Amino acid sequence: MGFRSLRLGDEYLDFFPIGWALAVPSRLLLGVPFALALIFILLAHEMGHYVYCRRNGVTATLPFFLPAPTLIGTLGAVIRIKSPIRTRASLFDIGIAGPIGGFVAAVGTLAIALTLSRPLAGTAVGDLNLGYPLIFQVVHKFMNAFGSGGTPLTQMNLHPIAVAAWVGMFATTLNLLPSGQLDGGHMIYALWPRAHRYISWLVVLGLVYMGWHYIGWRAWAFLITAMNIITWRQRQAPDYPELPRSRWGLAIIG
Repeated sequence: MGFRSLRLGDEYLDFFPIGWALAVPSRLLLGVPFALALIFILLAHEMGHYVYCRRNGVTATLPFFLPAPTLIGTLGAVIRIKSPIRTRASLFDIGIAGPIGGFVAAVGTLAIALTLSRPLAGTAVGDLNLGYPLIFQVVHKFMNAFGSGGTPLTQMNLHPIAVAAWVGMFATTLNLLPSGQLDGGHMIYALWPRAHRYISWLVVLGLVYMGWHYIGWRAWAFLITAMNIITWRQRQAPDYPELPRSRWGLAIIG
C-alpha cells in the first residue's frame, strides 16, 4: 500500500524518473507543483515559530530554506533564535506553533491533492512505497462524506502535491519527537525541565529499537544523540515561573 506511481495524462512513471526528466529538461517544470506545495508547508511551519517569537519578544531570523540533493530536494527550513527565551510559557508556545502551522498547511494541501488525484489505471506500480498515514485516511473519509468520490486510497494515483503533504506530515512527526532541540524537546522542557534530559535519551533508545525494523530510524537516533551531547548543559528557558496550566491541554494535543 502506498504511492505507486506518478501520473502524467495516461502515462505512468516511476516515483523518481531521473532518466525520463533529463531526456527533455523542460519536463523538470512538472515538479513545480510538488516543490511549491512543499515550500508552502515548510514556510507555514517556520513562520509559526517566527510569529510566536515576535509575540513573545524573542529576536529571530526569517526562515532559511536548505536545498539538498535528497529525494525531496531539501533538508527543510530553519529559523535562528538570536535572543534568550524568557519564560517556559514562551518556550512552549514557540515550540508548538511550528508543528501546528505546518500540520494545518499539510492538511489543506492534502485536501486539494485528493481532489486532483485520479483512480489508478490497470496494475501500474512505481518504485517507492510510502504508506498512508492515519491523517490521509481521515481526510479521505471526510471528503468522501461530502461527495468528493469514493475511490479507496489504495486504488488512487495520488497527485504529486499529495507527496508534498506526506513529507509535511512526516516532518511534523519528526519535529514533535520529545528530545533535544526538536520542537517536541522544547515542549517537554517547558513542561518538565528536570525530566527533559532523561526523556531525550529514552527517545534515542526507542529510535535504536525501531531501527531493527527500519534502518532510517538509526540515522535519526545518531543525529539526536549528537544534538543531545552538544546541548547537554544548555538551559532553554528559566525554571520559573512554571508553565501555566492552560498549556497542558494543548501539550496533550501536541
